Amino acid sequence: MIPPAFEYARPTTVDEAVRALADGGEEAKVLAGGQSLLPLLRLRLAFPDLLVDVGRIPGLRGVGEDADTLVVGALTTHHDVIHDPLVRRHAGLLAAATATVADPAVRHRGTLGGSLAHADPAGDLPAVLLVLEGELVVVGPRGRRTIRARDFFVDYLQSALAPDELLVEVRIPKADGWGFRYEKFQRVAQAWATVGVAALVRRENGHIAEARVGLTNMGPAPVRASATEEALSGAGDARAVTRAAESAAIGTRPSQDLSASPEYRAHLARVLTRRAVLAAAGMG
Repeated sequence: MIPPAFEYARPTTVDEAVRALADGGEEAKVLAGGQSLLPLLRLRLAFPDLLVDVGRIPGLRGVGEDADTLVVGALTTHHDVIHDPLVRRHAGLLAAATATVADPAVRHRGTLGGSLAHADPAGDLPAVLLVLEGELVVVGPRGRRTIRARDFFVDYLQSALAPDELLVEVRIPKADGWGFRYEKFQRVAQAWATVGVAALVRRENGHIAEARVGLTNMGPAPVRASATEEALSGAGDARAVTRAAESAAIGTRPSQDLSASPEYRAHLARVLTRRAVLAAAGMG
């Protein structure tokens, strides 16, 4: 790897990291697990003047509880998210989707916070956090603030995180009693998702009482398939789910690239939504 030249800082506290980011301005980048940033440096698609390595700041790893909410430190690795008993019990969708991220080597180094802050629409976890209706807690020179997931992802590789702010934790309401599924289509193993679908379903009396469906790589930011969510209310069989899934691509802006055309991505969204909802609802 021959990246462009940069300065390097390794703060030991959140306050030190925030000061370093403020001093570096928009040309400073946060380095956590490095699994999103380092490839950009290697390909010379990113040219930071300063790398702020937050990987050794204590207190930013691990999973805890705050009443009905899971609290996940931003530096918690994908591997630890997958195997944490609290995540598996109360946010199984997050564990299941994280298990599809890249390969074991990446999952041991990459972090939940780094993946979310990178805001790649082809990343698996932003859409999952939308469906789980999570919140992201950030710290900056003006103090601490909480951003809802639906407000955090703004555009392609752009989030509501200011250049001088650091993501410190992710808060996720417990989804006990909900069925879940993450379906993902990729051209080759370990590749980014061509399209992914995160489904969370709550059933009552044999029918779907509420459903949430999030779409990966169907636009410049992750989106909820709101038309499908509305159509799924009251669905009691596979036919009703299939009809609702036909609306999955409405309001999306899938891209054209070497992996797929917009039309093919729309087709995948419909197919994968049907599969994910049926599995989450226990109808598959």
